[in-house]
Amino acid sequence: MTPRTGRATTAKHGGTRRGELLGIAAQLFATRGYSQTTVRDIADEAGILSGSLYHHFASKEDMLREILKEFMDDLLAAFAAIAATDGTPRERFDALVHTSFATIHERPFAVALYQNESAVVGSLADFEFVGKTSLKIEKLWLGVLQSGRETGEFRGDLETSLVYRFIRDTVWSSVRWYNPRGKLRHDVVAQQYLSMLYGGLLAG
Repeated sequence: MTPRTGRATTAKHGGTRRGELLGIAAQLFATRGYSQTTVRDIADEAGILSGSLYHHFASKEDMLREILKEFMDDLLAAFAAIAATDGTPRERFDALVHTSFATIHERPFAVALYQNESAVVGSLADFEFVGKTSLKIEKLWLGVLQSGRETGEFRGDLETSLVYRFIRDTVWSSVRWYNPRGKLRHDVVAQQYLSMLYGGLLAG
């Protein structure tokens, strides 16, 4: 999975040297693969000596952990805020989808990195947060979908967990092809997605 382009910095540390290094690492991990990227690769891209990188991070693994932790914490907080609003289930669901595509637009390398590496690192002791946070996010989405079933806004004959997995996989996999500088911006893509989800392809 290789996102076409995106901001190199991470959200919280974007204005610092540490944030710049994390952004570079996220881009290289996402485009080359974590295992294929070396500390020297990151240092070369940053224009520093490899040893200088260790003034900021103890290891390449620490960089991966910090990138994923920040990204997943931010995503969980955004989804939790939406789920806690007083909007209808459909309004909250729409907001979840729009936020997901906005995240792909703003942080494509972090999204791609999560998609590529989470299954591998999730079993490691220092990366337990990956699985735990993923489950919390899933619970939020399932809650909104279930609320929609109960109010009659969403169909009751579809298995909620299956609906969630379908939506999750189709939304996040779009990081492979979405171009932040392309013809359709993330808000338009999100609305097109929702239109297909609600109305399907059949006319009339």
